Amino acid sequence: MSLPSACLCTLAAALTIGTAAAAQGSLHLFANGEALAREGFIAPALTRDGWELRFDHVFVTLAGVSALQTDPPYDAHAGGKPRATDTVVFDTIDQMTIDLTDTDAQGRVMLATAPAPAGHYNAVVWSVVPAQSGDWAGQSMVLVGTATRDGASVDFTLTSDATHDYTCGEYVGDARNGFVTASNAAELELTFHLDHLFGRLDKEDADPMNIHALGFDAFAAGGTHQMTLTGLHIGHVGEGHCAVSHP
Repeated sequence: MSLPSACLCTLAAALTIGTAAAAQGSLHLFANGEALAREGFIAPALTRDGWELRFDHVFVTLAGVSALQTDPPYDAHAGGKPRATDTVVFDTIDQMTIDLTDTDAQGRVMLATAPAPAGHYNAVVWSVVPAQSGDWAGQSMVLVGTATRDGASVDFTLTSDATHDYTCGEYVGDARNGFVTASNAAELELTFHLDHLFGRLDKEDADPMNIHALGFDAFAAGGTHQMTLTGLHIGHVGEGHCAVSHP
């Protein structure tokens, strides 16, 4: 017996809804300052000008974080705007200030979880922005710690009020990340490379990182100093690259 057309439409709609529901998973988003934030710049990985740095706090204020499925895959070196086929907005991250030294057992800071359609999230967009409130209102990054060289130690507080916008391609690490499947969670990470700020003594002088890095000599008097971060590529996704702009 054939079904009436109205029943067929209802059945088709039910199957579509069921398929959509089955294809829904979630995304867990983390931030990571890696060992340099947690353990500091210690030998042989001193700053490019030979300072040991240990951090009490590495504060970063985040906003506008989205994960994207893009086709074609986003090329951070080419820049431009990703062609997103699906976008997940982490709307709970609105002026969130985190401390990259205050981490879980895996060295990461949990930021948010959001429902996400199934697929590969191969791009992430986010901004580092000045905090609107709190102890460091007006600053987007604040690094507090102690620097040591040749037996002399100084306490420092380094601040930046710059906004920097990151558009990143796929996470690069020991395993590929960002694959959401039905009813399962995937992980993504915003990674902050502090060696792009201070350079590394165990790298060649001609290494692009060392050419552009600030080093620490300019802050050697200790106390509070403002950093200029224009042109520095601090944000990554693991070892994956991001296009960065400083509006």
